Amino acid sequence: MKTEAHTSHAADHHHDAHAHGSLSTYMLGFVLSVVLTAIPFWLVMGGALPSKHVTALVIMAFAVVQIVVHMIYFLHMNAKAEDGWSMMAMIFTIVMVVIALSGSLWVMNHLNSNMMPVHQMSGMK
Repeated sequence: MKTEAHTSHAADHHHDAHAHGSLSTYMLGFVLSVVLTAIPFWLVMGGALPSKHVTALVIMAFAVVQIVVHMIYFLHMNAKAEDGWSMMAMIFTIVMVVIALSGSLWVMNHLNSNMMPVHQMSGMK
């Protein structure tokens, strides 16, 4: 026996039908994800870019774009959903990813430049 409150709650749960994805939007998101993964893989394996620094920056750019694609096509975040709070969550996520990526690259760069060269290590016994 369903109560009126339960029935109205169930109806409210699916009132925003346009927020759910269709097969075509999921397939578009999947194709974009595959392309955004394959291009950086090809750039690294083929040595298409002139330096490692440029390659790292291009891969980071592709990573940020792929995060946005996932948030839009799979998590259904847009400016209209939840009175704009989804867009704020997306902006916050992008800022956190940029901080994490740039901090990681900064740490790895300083570790690489401050490590002792291998030829000095072999003489220390």
